[in-house]
Amino acid sequence: MNKLEDAIILERYEQVKMILEKDPTRIDDLNDNGLNMTFLAAKTGNEQIVKYIVEYSRASMNTVDKDNRNILHYAAMSGNTNLVKYLVEKVGMSPVIGDFNLITPFDIAHDSKLFAMERYFESVVGTSLDNMYRNPIRTGMFPDPSIVRVNNDYYMVNSSFIYFPCIPISHSKDLVNWKIIGHAIADPEWAELDGLEGGRGYWAPDISYYDGKYYIAVTYRLNDTGIVYRKQMVMSSDKPQGPYSKPAIIDEDGIDPSIFNDDDGKRYMLLNRGARIFELNKEATMQISEADLLFYGDFKRAPEGPHLLKKDGYYYLFEAEGGTGADHRVTVSRSKSLKGNYEPCPYNPIMSQNDAGAAIQRCGHGKPVQTQNGQWYMVYLCGRMIGDGYSILGRETALDPITWTMDEWPIVNGLKGPSTLQKKPNLPVCVWDTVTNDDFIDEKLGLDWMFPRAPEQDGYSIADSYLKIRGSKWDLDSIDARNVVLRRQQSFKFTAVCKMKTPKLNTGQNAGITCFYDENTFLKFGVFNNNSNEEFVLQVVEHIGDQNRKSQTFPIDKDKEFIYLKVIANYLRRELLVSFDGNSYKSVLILNNVNYLCDEGLEKGKRFTGAMVGMYAFAGKNIQQESNDLVVEFDYFNYD
Repeated sequence: MNKLEDAIILERYEQVKMILEKDPTRIDDLNDNGLNMTFLAAKTGNEQIVKYIVEYSRASMNTVDKDNRNILHYAAMSGNTNLVKYLVEKVGMSPVIGDFNLITPFDIAHDSKLFAMERYFESVVGTSLDNMYRNPIRTGMFPDPSIVRVNNDYYMVNSSFIYFPCIPISHSKDLVNWKIIGHAIADPEWAELDGLEGGRGYWAPDISYYDGKYYIAVTYRLNDTGIVYRKQMVMSSDKPQGPYSKPAIIDEDGIDPSIFNDDDGKRYMLLNRGARIFELNKEATMQISEADLLFYGDFKRAPEGPHLLKKDGYYYLFEAEGGTGADHRVTVSRSKSLKGNYEPCPYNPIMSQNDAGAAIQRCGHGKPVQTQNGQWYMVYLCGRMIGDGYSILGRETALDPITWTMDEWPIVNGLKGPSTLQKKPNLPVCVWDTVTNDDFIDEKLGLDWMFPRAPEQDGYSIADSYLKIRGSKWDLDSIDARNVVLRRQQSFKFTAVCKMKTPKLNTGQNAGITCFYDENTFLKFGVFNNNSNEEFVLQVVEHIGDQNRKSQTFPIDKDKEFIYLKVIANYLRRELLVSFDGNSYKSVLILNNVNYLCDEGLEKGKRFTGAMVGMYAFAGKNIQQESNDLVVEFDYFNYD
């Protein structure tokens, strides 16, 4: 028996004090549920015992549990508002620090209907929970954000790599709620994605506005098989959603281009390594000067993502440094002249994550924006890890406020790193209608859908409220497999269901639902004809590197009109289910660890994207094209 645990639970202050005076190390004991004594005391809500532990024991107030919850989380669970006040006001604990699931003490008070505690937290943070936003603001694969404001509207672009349409353009009115309104490259002939390996393609776009037009600059990243690996592209449009002009090629090596328009009308492009700059023509279609190095960077490791901002007589140079892992950060330097010597900010890094156990990690690649009301914010890249360091959602986009110091330096979120909860910008709230369930009644696919590389010309169609996918000759492990319709996985837990007409399969063909990362790692769950035209079976195939893991097969009645395939995701777990009526589902297989769908799941190629889910059809690459008329009809795809 743990006498200290019993004394805390029974709220026997003198006994707690006596035990800890005799053996101070006992405060670090864990109970059978792995809870330490400090948190156990906070959860009981006994102020006297908690104050003694805080002020007299050797307990550290930096201690967190396995879910990254701290003492204030447990005090909030107790319902004791006075204890919470003590921890906030005397210990300095924050009510908006999130645990591994982004749950804060403020959330606990709200969800538990602890009204007095919730009102107190409102007084501390200066607003209600309803008037706060939660990071990341763009979940799933929305990496490398760049933002621009035009009047009262905000536009953001993100990397798309080998996915088509290329370079999503999102719109917001309030910096928090976003929707995709178009793509910078929507013409398959301009995409030039054929033959590119996963993780290549379009990297780190930048959006800017000049003289009535929107400009998007991006790195076009090729495979490592030739002499040239990287080119820059620029396209423009008089409408933010496009259509955009055919990309102009700028043959300057580097990545992460951005366009800076100076007060004198001259236009420049910045690129890594560090921040190099060269002049563009007025149309931003041609390089007209040699590149010069402005500044390499303050951290001196992997400096990239340069952006320039001119404010109050200074040129401020923002850079992403440290690589896109744990050391990722945003630094800033400044100069009175464009090409003068740049002075690093004494507060660098102005954004980084220093808490290795926090939910939001690898923060960097930021760009500032000023609201129409004079507030400043930064959008930046981040990632959330699960399990033993797996980021299944890929790299996402977060938002935090910028404040300017008395010596005119910008700092993000008070140098406290990424926030979990943050007060909403002082802007009109605009919540877009989001479509997660698609019954394919529109003439075109919704803008959240995409393909690994441009689909074949007749690769899909929408007719009679069905999405019709023509089977590819190439399986999903090939970069030539195009007719795969995917959407981002945007949460750790989701349910996806597709209703599919039972396909008429020849030998070697299959179709169904896929959880997809790239051609190197994915799973297929569908209807297979493995041996003959006489027997159709359900099967799961996991493709990991050069290996295929095949489940046992489950015979089905091929005369059934419809088959419903369901995926229930819970972090790295996937349960795969089937139904023939859409109501009663049978579990087919449970996969307990699909870490191969994460950036870190395989050491091969460029893994910068994130997990996807969607529909596919494989017609068999050993079949002649003229007899390859497998068309699979999907009635709907629901994602919740």
